[in-house]
Amino acid sequence: MRGRALQPRGIVAVCALCFLVGLLLSGRIWRLPESREETGLPTTPYRGQKIEVISTETEGNQKLGEREANDIMGEVTKTHEAIRSLDKAVSALEMELAVARTGETGSTSSSAGGSAGRPGRVLQRAFVVIGINTAFSSKKRRDSVRETWMPTGAKLRQLEKEKGIVVRFVIGHSVTPGGVLDRAVDAEDTEHKDFLRLEHVEGYHELSAKTRIYFSTAAAIWDADFYVKVDDDVHVNLGMLVSTLARYRSKPRVYIGCMKSGPVLSQKGVKYHEPEFWKFGEEGNKYFRHATGQIYAISKDLAAYISINSYANEDVSLGAWLLGLEVEHVDERTMCCGSPPDCEWKAQAGNVCAASFDWSCSGLCKSVERMKDVHNTCGEGDGAVWSVIL
Repeated sequence: MRGRALQPRGIVAVCALCFLVGLLLSGRIWRLPESREETGLPTTPYRGQKIEVISTETEGNQKLGEREANDIMGEVTKTHEAIRSLDKAVSALEMELAVARTGETGSTSSSAGGSAGRPGRVLQRAFVVIGINTAFSSKKRRDSVRETWMPTGAKLRQLEKEKGIVVRFVIGHSVTPGGVLDRAVDAEDTEHKDFLRLEHVEGYHELSAKTRIYFSTAAAIWDADFYVKVDDDVHVNLGMLVSTLARYRSKPRVYIGCMKSGPVLSQKGVKYHEPEFWKFGEEGNKYFRHATGQIYAISKDLAAYISINSYANEDVSLGAWLLGLEVEHVDERTMCCGSPPDCEWKAQAGNVCAASFDWSCSGLCKSVERMKDVHNTCGEGDGAVWSVIL
């Protein structure tokens, strides 16, 4: 063996054998320590542990930042809610002041049919005041209403006295007070005694002002639970309308009608053009929710509020005046039935309409010619209003 050289394979084999023998003699296989305590080394973390600690601290900072952001947003939300509650409280106080002010001015208000301002008059109690919006050129429309759904003469006074239902045509005066137009209405009022004259210059673009003055004037004459505005080309079933309003008598601030939200029209020359369209933001935006202008009702507190506090379109103006108040909006679809056959089918089914008109005409199309036919087809009967229990 001394004379023979050891081959490389042999050297490797001997080394491997020695390594295995060493493992057997040591009694265990080498492994990474599970903790620094096992090795007896200082507890300073090695590189992997340091990265883990830094990562944990970063996550903690992120969570802390998220909590702080949530806390800030929560405080902002609480502040907004507090401001909103304060606004509502202020609006409620304004409404109470308006009611009180209306009561004070009532002692110097006028009687039905005349202009406000006569001294010594007290508020007349009523359940509802129904103001029929009309114009100087609409005498034929007024006659068609008198011949159908509106009581006249002694029956009109009896309805007011026994049921507390007041019905009046609402009109202002011409640009030249005392002119031929005003004298014609004066003569008509002398004959029928069914007008409420306003301190207002007539004109389509003054409808929002006319509406406000109507509510103000009516609230200064009658202490009513409800005030209704209706156009003179709409057919109304008084009994059904009064019964509908009576369901909401216990609510202090209620706005009743067929609710909608139409587009803001910025183009000049079109019907319902909104001169203040830019206030509504981007082109194509819609108005806030409001009742359609053909007919709607508001409770006493709202009428008093409007009377002391405009957009070009009258129905939108009313919706604007009521923004921010604690008002219940009631979408009452019986107040916007279509003309026959729509209202006819509903009447046959026992669902009598409170009001009927054609959407395409914003009232009954050719109302002077058709009002009587609609009344005969969709009317509730002349005795219905007298049987309503209030």
